[in-house]
Formats: sequence, C-alpha cells, structure tokens
Amino acid sequence: MSKLQLDEHTVTRARALAARAGEPIVRLAREHTTVSVERATLRLAGLRGADPDGTPWVNRLADVVRADTGLEHGLALPVWDALVRGEAEDLLTLAQKASAGSVAFRVPEGSAAAAARAASRTQVGRGVTLVDQRRSDRERQVARHGDPPRRPWIYLIVATGDVYEDIPQAQQAAREGADVIAVIRSTGQSLLDYVPEGATREGFAGTYATQENFRLMRAALDESSRELGRYVRLTNYASGLCMPEIAVLAGLERLDMMLNDSMYGILFRDINPVRTFVDQRFSRQVHARAGIIINTGEDNYLTTADAVEAAHTVTTSQLLNEYFAREAGLETWQLGLGHAFEIDPAVPESFRLELAHALLARELFPGAPLKWMPPTRHMTGDVFRGQLLDGFFNLAGALTGQGILLVGMMTEAVVTPWLSDRDLALQNVRYVLDAAGGLHEDFHPAPDGFIGSRARQVLGESIDLLERILAHEHGLLDAIADGTFGLMRRPADGGRGLDGVARKAEAYYNPAAELLQEER
Repeated sequence: MSKLQLDEHTVTRARALAARAGEPIVRLAREHTTVSVERATLRLAGLRGADPDGTPWVNRLADVVRADTGLEHGLALPVWDALVRGEAEDLLTLAQKASAGSVAFRVPEGSAAAAARAASRTQVGRGVTLVDQRRSDRERQVARHGDPPRRPWIYLIVATGDVYEDIPQAQQAAREGADVIAVIRSTGQSLLDYVPEGATREGFAGTYATQENFRLMRAALDESSRELGRYVRLTNYASGLCMPEIAVLAGLERLDMMLNDSMYGILFRDINPVRTFVDQRFSRQVHARAGIIINTGEDNYLTTADAVEAAHTVTTSQLLNEYFAREAGLETWQLGLGHAFEIDPAVPESFRLELAHALLARELFPGAPLKWMPPTRHMTGDVFRGQLLDGFFNLAGALTGQGILLVGMMTEAVVTPWLSDRDLALQNVRYVLDAAGGLHEDFHPAPDGFIGSRARQVLGESIDLLERILAHEHGLLDAIADGTFGLMRRPADGGRGLDGVARKAEAYYNPAAELLQEER
C-alpha cells in the first residue's frame, strides 16, 4: 500500500508522458550507429590487444574500414567480407594488415554480402554466448554463497589508481561489510575514444577501466565471496565515449553493476547527445543480456542545481531512464535508478524534504534496486558535522527502503578520504542499519502531512516538466540544449564525439544488434 497515497492515474500519466518524450530518442538511436558500437561488436567477436603504441586493434581496424567504406554500413559486412575473401586468417591478423595498409575494404553485395553476414553472426555469436555463460556463472555463485543478508546493499568505492593496490583494499572492505565494490575510473577516461589495454598502475583519482583490470578484480572478489560466504558484487563505469565497449568487457568479465547513464556524459563531460543516446541503447542491451544492474546518474544534477528547486528534474530523469532501460530489455530488478541526499542542511525541514524525495522514488519504482547517494555538495572540513550528515543519510536510506546505499565519508568532496575515514564510514552504516534496518516497515508519514504533500508536489512538477519537454520542437534534445537538467546547456549538434556518429544506410548490418535482442 502506498505510504504517500500517490494517485494511480497521476503516476500512469507521468509514465505515459515519459514514454512519449523518450520514443523519439529511441527512434534516433535505432537510426544511427557510432564508432564505439561498431568497435564493441569487434570485441564481442574476440578482437583484443593493442599495437606497440598502445592503440587497441579494434580502433586500428575500425579506422581503416571507416576510411574505405564509411561508417554508415557498419563494420561487420566489410570486415567479414575481407575474411571470407581470404585477406587474413583471423581478426587480429586482419587488423594488423589493415593497419599496415595492405588490405582494401568494400561493402559487399549479393551472395558476398550474405556470406559476410553469416560469418559475422557466427563469430559475434560466440561472444554473446560467452556473456550468457558469465551470467550463468554469477547465478551459480549467488546460489552457492548467497546474497548479502539485508538491504540496502552497502556500496563502497575503492580506486587508488593501481589495480594491484585496489585488490587488497577491496577485499578488506568486503571483510568490513561492503557488499558492492565500485572501482571508479581514472579522471578523464570517459573522454578517451579508446579503451586502454592490460593491467594499469597509474590512474589519477581512479583506476582505468580495462578488460584485464576487470578480470583481476573479479577474481579477487570471488576469493572474498568464498571467504565470507556471500557474493561480493563488482561495479565499474560504462559511460563516456567508449560506453558500448566497456559494457561488452563488463559482460565478458562478469561485472555485476555498471554506472550507465547518457545524461552524465552529455551534461558533465560535454559528449554529443546523439552519440551518447545511441551508445547508451546498445550498452543497455548488453547489460540486459549479461544480467548487469545499471546505476543511473540523476544524483549529479543536484551538484550543480539546487536540490529542492531541481528535485523534479531527478524524478523526470528517473522516469525517462526507466523507459529507456525497459525498451533496451532491462528488467525491473536491473534498474538501479539514482538519487541523492544533497539538500543544504541549513534549509528548514531539510531532513523531511530528503525523506519526501527518497520515498517518492521508492514508491514510483517499487521493484527497482534504487541507488541512494550520500551528501557531498555541502560537506565542509568539519568531520564531526560530516559524520553526522552521513548518519542522517544512512537513516533516510533505512526509513525509505533504498536498495543500494553508497557509503558516505566525512571528508567527501574535501580531501581524498583516508583508509581510516572509510573504516569510520562503514561503522556508521553498520550501526544505523543494525539499529534501524527495518524501520521502513513502521515509517508511515501522515497522509496529508509535510512529507506526503511535498512528494506529490514534486511528482506534479515532474509532469509539468515532461509536458514542457514535449512542447519543444525537438523534445528532449531541445530541453537538454536549454539547460533543463543540471543547469548545463548541451546542444544536439555540439559536444565531443559527434564525428563518430553515422546515420545507418539501407544495407547496414550489425550481428550484435540482432543477437542481443534474441532470447538467451
């Protein structure tokens, strides 16, 4: 039963408006491809490694094919046509020969096109099968070791820049109570139009997302799962210019959650909106197939806009993200929709406002594992105040039944937290959840009280915003250009990566797009 007494017709209307606003974006994504989508397809086909300069072979091959045939037909037909014609015995050799200028590519027609389609589908299909196997591996591990004994799951960031230092820290964090280990990426990786290769030891404020780093950390947390008798989940970031490729690598190496939200890249990294929406749809199809929970980035809006005035933009984005995710094949249990505890503590009734916003998200998406983010914007050098704020945040998570609770630290956004800060933060979370973990069962705001009224107000403002978005000539793209979200203006014809977008030709073919939509 709804604790907020939300009107069912109003909720239905909000979802219908979100679908109407999202449909043109989905159509846009279906009609275009990007260099990263095409490189992700080559990765599913098994192409790995990099040249002596560190440039991945998928980039080398994609660049040559694109120069010969354009991007609008996709890479699959020209690449596998060359393999069928005997230009090379495998993808790696073909990439090496192409890089040396000894292969010319074409867009095949007729029987040659049919042969290339069949060959590409077979080889890419092996990669999709491997993703399916990794998902089955996870299901077996969870059945063997069990899930964490309670919700919300405790989510902790461990990222030193050196994967070999991350591993023991992550394992110790799991011993101290972390259920999900997040390895954030090195600063600026989202702007790299390639995925670095191999294990890395020199990240800045994070560790590079690479396939080898994924493999090493997953193996380490599997050891921790056996030691602790509960399955420890691993998170990374599938965002930025290589969103589809990183999603594929996550599926191949059995990551469990991925931060995956086009709006973060558009607003805060100035990546072209069209590029990012196309990449997001493909990456979410991969996540759906791999059984990965996505985490969306609505919390970021509240770091640049006022958390009270902009609360409805978070709800609007959650509704849009739900539509985009479901259209791409994700199930409700995979929708880690984001929101945050970011209201200025000096605002009167700030905690009641936070409860209203958090409970609204919980009731709008009752089956979703919502990701609740801690206070950062209003943290100061006062560590005692910071610890108290985090305690209030943890209590709000318990009261409103959040699914994933990111551990806040008293020095967050002030300095890089010490290991001792992490220990104190975990103690804070454990105390609150032990003392009040089931309090959401007893928490029933007065039907016409402050919390219920505020939640219904925010939902109404979200509906108004969706109607304004639909009134724009180009809908959501115009709203993003106008600075509707996070006060950032990002036009559809600007931003990084636009040159890597192409409208699909009539003869476009991508076997991954076919396979990912089929039943596993």
